[in-house]
Order: sequence, then C-alpha cells, then structure tokens
Amino acid sequence: MTRSIDYGNLMHRAMRGLIQTVLEDIAQNGLPGEHHFFITFDTRHPDTRIADWLRNRYPQEMTIVIQHWFEDLDVGIDGFSITLNFGDSPEPLYIPYDAIHTFVDPSVEFGLRFEAPEYDEAEDEPEDAPAEPAERTEAEVVSLDKWRK
Repeated sequence: MTRSIDYGNLMHRAMRGLIQTVLEDIAQNGLPGEHHFFITFDTRHPDTRIADWLRNRYPQEMTIVIQHWFEDLDVGIDGFSITLNFGDSPEPLYIPYDAIHTFVDPSVEFGLRFEAPEYDEAEDEPEDAPAEPAERTEAEVVSLDKWRK
C-alpha cells in the first residue's frame, strides 16, 4: 500500500484549530472592534448539546451569532460551550468543532466552510452492522456575498 499525505484532512484540522485559537482569544479578551461571528453547525452531530426546543426548531442545522451578548464562553480541545440569548431566554450550547459547517466574521470578510458527513440516527443502523470507514471531509474558503449589507 502506498502512503500519501492527506492534505484535505490536514487542512480541515488546521482550519478548525484556527477557530479554536480565535475563540480562546475572545474568551480571554472579548470581541475587539466590530468583529462578530456567524457559526453554522450541525445540530445532529452526536456531541452537540442544545436545548430540546432548539433542536426541534433546527433539526439539521443552526446558525448562531456571537456579537453583543454572550457569556460563559469556554473553549476546549474538541469544541466550545457558550450561553446565548434566545428571545430573553439564556440557553447554554456545546458545539464540537467537527459539527461546524461555516465560520464567518463579516467585519473583515473572512469565512470558512466545511463539508461534513451526514449523521444517521442510531435506530437506522443495526447494532451488528460493520463500521463504515470515516468519510474524508473537505474545507474551503467561502464567499461572503450573502452576508454583505
């Protein structure tokens, strides 16, 4: 078997590391200037933790905005937790980096998009089914046109 360098996976991990680094800085120092983030993530990811009413409202994907009001931003190795305000109701969220589909900072026209595998419901797969090999994920820089004012 010939060994090869998996540049797609390496880039994917590096881009998620960039998000982690940015969020660590925000957790310590707050948001500078006009910076703010739109983060779209897969609510079906097995490690995503959100309130049931949010999961019912956003059964596949959800976009959050980190801008004016947020608290308890805790950045870890595999994901981050944050409390955001939904209609005057503070809700804690945990978002694994692997669940993130897009990360955009429109104040500086920066964005990342990740192509991620779909997550099957546990009841759809028999317990004795063989494990599927992990799908490769692709990452790319996204156009910010849809967030321009």
